[in-house]
Amino acid sequence: MKEMFWLIKNTLYVTFKKKKNIILFLCLPLLGIFISIVAGQDHNGTNVKVGIVNHDDGQVATDTKGFLLGLDNMKVTSINQSEMKSKLAAGELDCVITIDKGFTQSVYEGKPDYIKISSIKGAEITGFVKSYLYHYINNIAAIGKTAKGDSKAFKKMYQHYQDATFKVDIHKVKDKHQNEMNYLMIGFLLMAMLFSAGSLSEILIKEKENRTYFRLLTTPITAKHYVMSNIIVCMLVVTCQIFFTITMIKHVFHIETGVPFWQMAVVLMLFGLSAIGLSLITVVFANNSKTVGALQNLIFTPTIMISGCYWPVEVMPTFAQKMANFLPQRWVLKTLEQLQEGQQLQHLYLNLLILFAFAVAFFLIVVYRFNHNNNVRNFG
Repeated sequence: MKEMFWLIKNTLYVTFKKKKNIILFLCLPLLGIFISIVAGQDHNGTNVKVGIVNHDDGQVATDTKGFLLGLDNMKVTSINQSEMKSKLAAGELDCVITIDKGFTQSVYEGKPDYIKISSIKGAEITGFVKSYLYHYINNIAAIGKTAKGDSKAFKKMYQHYQDATFKVDIHKVKDKHQNEMNYLMIGFLLMAMLFSAGSLSEILIKEKENRTYFRLLTTPITAKHYVMSNIIVCMLVVTCQIFFTITMIKHVFHIETGVPFWQMAVVLMLFGLSAIGLSLITVVFANNSKTVGALQNLIFTPTIMISGCYWPVEVMPTFAQKMANFLPQRWVLKTLEQLQEGQQLQHLYLNLLILFAFAVAFFLIVVYRFNHNNNVRNFG
């Protein structure tokens, strides 16, 4: 145990005596916050550009579209499904509302479904649109629940609801802070965690190249202690990144995440295990530090992009959306999004198990590679 503590202390010292590593580990996640704030400022005082793709020919779907068209702070246009991705990517639309066939029937039954919102601008846009749209839909769904499947009763109450007049006074207030976190903030944090774990794991093969590793093995330090100490250091650094970034988001930039501090930390720390396991995979399958760097760039960057860290997966091709479900980053974003929508963490146990399973799978690959080499001394 004494040797383990010495290794951890030495690795931390060697790592952080280089000031650039502090910038990499702590400042990179903050870049996402700055970009998100700047992107959010572009929409202050402007109308939200909304596209509608309507596949449902029911009355409720038509009226929902009419409701959105009547809002003063939204510029709503009808588009085709084929135009959605290109218009979102080009910035011609801030978000797209897709109403699938079956939407009207689901509202009749009091269980609204078959409607979704896609955006690359993040939760500050989707949350704004949802606040209007879901309130309207839930009111109609309440009529469906009251009617209990009686179509005549529903139509009568629905018509009365449509004919009713309401007086609404609108007052503009000054927005003093960003309302919700978006993809970029968490996306940059996940990217920083991956590359930080990769940088720390790369120490293993660099010290093997300069013979430091083999000199250490002439002491009471074992190879397993050496590798385990590196994993502990990785987890310490990743944990610091998580708590530092969340603290900055909440208490310095005053951005409301919509997710309790500890719940967000639990989800991100589960991903941290996956990040460490994935970084070790690049080490055990590489022969030198240059190969490690190439493998990390080949694995980390594409998976970050495909998983939806920089834009929602809905704007990507269907095959890419399916690939995203096999990436831990995607499950982190999906879990945090569900927590933002009000779901309880204990109800998302399947998401957490999937994240944990990714970490276990990565570490099993690393262990297999160690055993395949017959000796952990030859981890590269």
